[in-house]
Amino acid sequence: MPIDPSVAIGADLGSRRFSWTSSDVLLYHLAIGAGARAGDHLDPAVLRWTADHDDLQVLPSFGVVAPTFHETAAPSVEMPGVQIDLGQVVHGSQAITVHAPIPSSGTATQSTTLTDVWDKGKAAVIWQEATVRADDGRGLWTTRSSIFVRGEGGFGGERGTSEAVDKPDRVPDAEATYEISPQQALLYRLCGDRNPLHSDPEFARAAGFPAPILHGLCSYGIALRELTTALLGADATRVAGFAVRFTGVVFPGESVRVRGWREGGRILGEVVVADGERAGAPVLGDVVLTLA
Repeated sequence: MPIDPSVAIGADLGSRRFSWTSSDVLLYHLAIGAGARAGDHLDPAVLRWTADHDDLQVLPSFGVVAPTFHETAAPSVEMPGVQIDLGQVVHGSQAITVHAPIPSSGTATQSTTLTDVWDKGKAAVIWQEATVRADDGRGLWTTRSSIFVRGEGGFGGERGTSEAVDKPDRVPDAEATYEISPQQALLYRLCGDRNPLHSDPEFARAAGFPAPILHGLCSYGIALRELTTALLGADATRVAGFAVRFTGVVFPGESVRVRGWREGGRILGEVVVADGERAGAPVLGDVVLTLA
């Protein structure tokens, strides 16, 4: 069988030692749109993310991609007890918790475990959790993510839970529109995700999309950047965690609208397509920014 939960759940996916530099951080920030607006090259708050200086900050979403940032091959979906094809897979959800501001350079080790496999009938959801530690043993950050595997449900596993985040019934405290550039996915893939779904029109069509789509993790970074800018004074050190559910896709050339609400010591949000024929189509839901 393509997915065997008895083998997969609890499987140790191994450890990876990795390093990153300030150049990696700068490339990542540019790839998620920092510096893209008119006047950003003169804005001290934006330059905090886009220029080399002692005050360079790291948006916590960088921690999600840092371990694989220098990969040049398409991502692998090989896991114990799991036999699936990359073309069946889309990102389901992503969360990161940082235990302190991420330094602009360093070396660390990531250890990953496959924690759950859910049976959704026509699809499977596979969950991973990873911890990242510095060489001295300090915990730096923790990530939890899921992938949605089309066509691989029905194996009799647990269906799993669903905990929707209710948005406040009032006007957002912040709302911003960001235009996805035609080259955004091609730029973001230099951050270690060479999945052809985001660059190869033929592969995208075979996967059921009319054209290559933007990386879900690029939308994730854009949302965090916009909310941090609008509601936290562009201060990345105020972010302790960021979690989203991927609810739809966005295509290069479209625009997205990011909304955020201050609520109970957190910032809740959503991202939708801003205009055009797909205006209002969901991109990110259950968006929760946790404050440090």
